[in-house]
Amino acid sequence: MVVPIVLLKLANWLLYRLLANSCFRAARKIRNYGFFFRNPSFRSSQQPTSIFPSVTKCSLECRDSQTLVCDIHGSLLRTESFFPYFMLVAFEGGSIFRALLLLLLCPLLWVLDYEFKLRVMVFVTFCGLRVKDMESVGRAVLPKFFLENLNLQAYNVLASAGRRVVFTSVPRVMVEWFLKDYLRVGDVLGTELHSVGVYFTGLLSESGLLVKHRALKEFFGDNSPDIGLGGSSLHDHLFISLCKEAYVVNKDEQKSTTSSVMPREKYPKPLVFHDGRLAFLPTPFATLTMFLWLPLGISLAIFRLFVGIFLPYKMSLLLGGGSGVNIRVKGSDPSRSGRRGGVLYVCTHRTLLDPVFLSTALEKRLTAVTYSLSRMSEVIAPIRTVRLTRDRQQDGGTMQKLLSEGDLVVCPEGTTCREPYLLRFSSLFAELADDIVPVAMNTHVSMFYGTTASGLKCLDPIFFLMNPSPSYHVQFLAKVPRHLTCAGGKSSHEVANHIQKQLADALGFECTALTRRDKYLMLAGNEGVVHDKRKKL
Repeated sequence: MVVPIVLLKLANWLLYRLLANSCFRAARKIRNYGFFFRNPSFRSSQQPTSIFPSVTKCSLECRDSQTLVCDIHGSLLRTESFFPYFMLVAFEGGSIFRALLLLLLCPLLWVLDYEFKLRVMVFVTFCGLRVKDMESVGRAVLPKFFLENLNLQAYNVLASAGRRVVFTSVPRVMVEWFLKDYLRVGDVLGTELHSVGVYFTGLLSESGLLVKHRALKEFFGDNSPDIGLGGSSLHDHLFISLCKEAYVVNKDEQKSTTSSVMPREKYPKPLVFHDGRLAFLPTPFATLTMFLWLPLGISLAIFRLFVGIFLPYKMSLLLGGGSGVNIRVKGSDPSRSGRRGGVLYVCTHRTLLDPVFLSTALEKRLTAVTYSLSRMSEVIAPIRTVRLTRDRQQDGGTMQKLLSEGDLVVCPEGTTCREPYLLRFSSLFAELADDIVPVAMNTHVSMFYGTTASGLKCLDPIFFLMNPSPSYHVQFLAKVPRHLTCAGGKSSHEVANHIQKQLADALGFECTALTRRDKYLMLAGNEGVVHDKRKKL
């Protein structure tokens, strides 16, 4: 008898929370919104007026010894909703089905109060999710979207303080890596999640949702922080009222000016590497658009693959362009010298399709060398691909042989990079040829990234071709003069650095000394070496 009674009480509680309470809130919202839309002057007059000055009024002088407290939600980020970040965790760390379930719950989330809404999003996003998958998303995916939505004015105040402490009701695991690694926040106090073994249960720990003003009192005791940053909500007002100075981030002021947008050159730390498939901030509307596009996107990707593999270049260019693929070619293929052998095309590396689009732009067959390529990608590739071993002497012999047979494509970065940076070039290619043609390649996508560090690489071309209008920019530079090659007395490192600089200038990118190993250690926790399972042990 105990179990039925407990279930009955649970059902009664759920009905009250989900039906009675939520319907009342929904009706009140609809009534208020309808009245406000009919009376715009009254709506503007009812906006709460903050008793605290705007963050723009905060002086940045002599703050080195002071302590600042704030919340990432409502203060540091320009976006008012935290839903997109839960969606990123659900999609990138969980699965497309988890993301779809979270999207379907949007109408319900709209009518729930803040606390219950957060609990529902936490449960759907984290129930059964592996702890290491959340750590990977927090390290490799979320920082890009946090940086793009960082409030410049709030960040300037944060950066001016000597000690920085963040209190937030959202799960600590979602924001801690970004706050500590990018914003140099000393302490992060957020809602703690319950886990069993290596999995999250989707429930909160015994302490429940973090209440900011209570957590601040417990953390600082009788000492008041020097500066408090908050949003326009009453909860934030209570939170920052415990500080010696308090400032609010005004959302209306933020929308009416671009001064709160953080430009890339002012990022607290350069964003060179990031992972994940989604190329957009997944707001509810944007996520709904993606799911509606998926059936057509998959069909388009299959069609584009078929066109690229089986049809002649001119026809594939025509049909590919008609399906939305945009290829821009700048410059022309420089003529080769009288030397025997092939031309070595040295490209920037944006996706696995770089050699394919280069071959299409030249309208001739090329051979591409690669360090790691899935078996599926090798099978469907419309050009010849040869796998290298990372043994310098052996790879040099392989490339030399291929050059004697015809034109060769090499991407000396060794791995893809999405952002406007070029990784360090391997110098091996410079030792093998004098006919070197640099090719600056860049891509643009609007929905899905066609690269991954921790996912299935065999799906990279599919995701790229699933974009509504993926574009490739191919720019041929002048052939490297003989006196700037190894044959002219230059070292292989000098040649590699020179070509890297040439390509960076052509694209407006920045050269770095970072390598493939640096990328994979940060994004995937490994060195990015894919072992060829076809080799006999």
